Amino acid sequence: MQHKVDSIKRVAILAALPGELKPLVKGWRFEKSGSVSLWTGRIGSLDVIAACAGAGQPCATRAFAEVERRGAIDHLVSWGWVGALHEQFEPGKAYRCSLVIDQQTGERFATVDPGEAILVTSPRVADEAEKQRLAASYQAGLVDMEAASIARLAAMRGIRFSCLKGVSDGFHDHLPDFNRFLGPDGQMRMGKLVLSAILHPHWWPALMRMGENSSRAAKAMAIAARQIFDESSRTL
Repeated sequence: MQHKVDSIKRVAILAALPGELKPLVKGWRFEKSGSVSLWTGRIGSLDVIAACAGAGQPCATRAFAEVERRGAIDHLVSWGWVGALHEQFEPGKAYRCSLVIDQQTGERFATVDPGEAILVTSPRVADEAEKQRLAASYQAGLVDMEAASIARLAAMRGIRFSCLKGVSDGFHDHLPDFNRFLGPDGQMRMGKLVLSAILHPHWWPALMRMGENSSRAAKAMAIAARQIFDESSRTL
């Protein structure tokens, strides 16, 4: 996977959850600012800052504000786990997106990448029925909760925008309604989820598969990003 980046010095990567970034930021400097977790490191000759503040567009906006406060950004990347809206997008694999669509506003944001997928941003975690509706309505392959807000911020500031996502759940995966466990701060209420899972043992196989796929997807994103930016930094 190759992608040429011209005149890029500082890259910002925005995710929702620390687990999405874990393989990439291992060994990087970590700090916490309010509800925003931040890591700083390097890929090749590029300075990289990664941040997460929770799921949803308001959380992504908060993470971006904290990153921007620390210096100018040349390239902004929306990063993290997504649901597949088509069988061709396999759980555990990473994909670059060429277009991001905001379900709420209808706005469309092109990325600087050729991309393998179109992504739609939803205000809620999409269940199996919602995935089918989104796939039919937008001809999209992936769904998340943050990319459109990140794309909008990049467009407002004239910053290059990329979208690199890893599939945590497949098109036909039957999972619990995670919206029940997502707090207003964008954080998953794990205690509540675990308790509900204990009471619903039929969830266990799907949750275990999702955990395994999420781990593989996070590693795949880290490998893809290092290939893209490390190779590109050598052309500067």
